[in-house]
Amino acid sequence: MQIKKTSLTFWQIFNMNVGFLGIQFSFGLQQTAVNPIFSFLGAHHEDLPLLNLAGPVTGLIIQPIIGAISDKTWSPRWGRRKPFFLIGAIIGSLCLFAFPFSPALWFAVGLLWILDVGNNMAMEPYRAFVGDKLPNKQLSFGYQMQSLFVGAGIVLANASIFLFQDWFGGAETVEAGSGIPKWLYYSFFIGAILSVSTILWSVLKTPEIPPSDEEFDEIKKHNALPLSDRIKTPFLEIVDAIKDMPKFMWKLSAVYLFQWYALFVYWQFIAPMFKESMNFDASQALSQAAKMNTTYNISTIVFALALVPLALKFGGKKVYVFSLFLTGIAMLSIPYIQDPFLVILPMILFGIGWAAMMGIPYSMVSKIVPQERRGVYMGILNMMIVIPMGIQTLTFGPVVKKLLDNSAVNAILFGGVFFIIAGVLALRLKQPTSNEDDESVAALGGSGH
Repeated sequence: MQIKKTSLTFWQIFNMNVGFLGIQFSFGLQQTAVNPIFSFLGAHHEDLPLLNLAGPVTGLIIQPIIGAISDKTWSPRWGRRKPFFLIGAIIGSLCLFAFPFSPALWFAVGLLWILDVGNNMAMEPYRAFVGDKLPNKQLSFGYQMQSLFVGAGIVLANASIFLFQDWFGGAETVEAGSGIPKWLYYSFFIGAILSVSTILWSVLKTPEIPPSDEEFDEIKKHNALPLSDRIKTPFLEIVDAIKDMPKFMWKLSAVYLFQWYALFVYWQFIAPMFKESMNFDASQALSQAAKMNTTYNISTIVFALALVPLALKFGGKKVYVFSLFLTGIAMLSIPYIQDPFLVILPMILFGIGWAAMMGIPYSMVSKIVPQERRGVYMGILNMMIVIPMGIQTLTFGPVVKKLLDNSAVNAILFGGVFFIIAGVLALRLKQPTSNEDDESVAALGGSGH
């Protein structure tokens, strides 16, 4: 029998999601600073997609496996999900501290692989953790709160980059192959501290719900298996879950193919685009990209919780579709704006889209998958993210070199077209329903007012 979940207050949901601040600070540095660092260490435009292969490969392998393992884990002292995202945060923290000391390109690429392992180990069980704790009527609010912290973490990461450049960079400019600027070190040091401290906050503030009697019996049976069988179990769980996957998730995978391919293009080429469209040097382009990423994530913070009543009124699908079109329009317009200040306007649209993308699909999926398999299904949902990223890393180098005239501007426009296609495909999604979906906005917010 499934344990009945009680509604949480606003501050309980807030504390539960604080750890995303640290995880997303790290992710923000990956979005904005890692590819410029690769360029500082001698990488060329066509090299960037392949150098980012760590993200899709580790996400494809680590998240579903950790999700399946955490489904079969329970410790009275440490819980089910918390041990995994705490260990992941420690790994990520160590890598962030070491990253700016990279002496060569190969060293930085190797650290990115380890950093991605840590971040993926933390991310997947954390998403399942939120679903484990909340009743269906609060899932939208819980995952949009998650979006808020996603935006906040990336805002702080990007703000630190251009502020530290302003404060400590002076007239320093950095060109390809000349090494990593010293002012960039401080952002990575802050990320290393936040990665562990914010996760610890959520771990200490939020108890996990014990498994039901049926789940506990399954865990005991699993733990009694020979070691070889226990090693095979996560892989078998992933295969079985894919076979049983709801049709909604199959349709969502088509949307994600274009959505996440386009997002990876944006993160890789936004800084090079500013070098090309505004004639910035490498350091100025990095700073401008950080400002743009800060803008769209501030927009995410502002709109994340505002999307909850909109999703209730119009349906999550309609809000999600609209957000994809807004993001596509933003990417199609950015290269044509020459004023560094006015380019902020499309980034506001991008932020609304990012807020929806980081909350609404997780809420819809969490409502339709079984509680006892939530970990593995959240891992499979992440596979739908990293497979497009993997395809992008393997294909976009030749695409940008041979079809797009090796132009970062053309790359961003290409990404905009893919977002429009994702929006069209999202129109095919059939909204998952639940007998708790018609609750009021006040119920979604809990009793924290």
